[in-house]
Amino acid sequence: MRAGATTQWTAIGVALLCLAPAAGNIGSCGQEAVALDARKFLELKATIDCSQCTECAISSAACSAACEGAVPADATFPDGCLPLVHDGEVCLDALIAASCDDYGRYTADQGATIPTECNFCPLNEAREPDRGEE
Repeated sequence: MRAGATTQWTAIGVALLCLAPAAGNIGSCGQEAVALDARKFLELKATIDCSQCTECAISSAACSAACEGAVPADATFPDGCLPLVHDGEVCLDALIAASCDDYGRYTADQGATIPTECNFCPLNEAREPDRGEE
């Protein structure tokens, strides 16, 4: 390779490195840290749940509740759980992209699971937010 070509590739490499996200922006897409409104989130989630349940022909108590759309006006996340708007967006996007098999597991009457993207308020055995403290 010629010396000029090597310099050109080095310059391109340096330019690409300069396009990397700034510290603090990784994973947040540059959004401000805004607390997720529990009621708005749960209303949107219920709409998605009902739509997916209907489309996938899933009959479960969770699907029935979602299609009734009754989200309490005072809906909150567990004490100590403070998800951000970005967390909610990622969760809802994952639900929209889920297959019918996945949705069947999410809304099962027994042994229901939760998508990793939506588990932003995991609870321990005492039904308190699990912060990984031992």
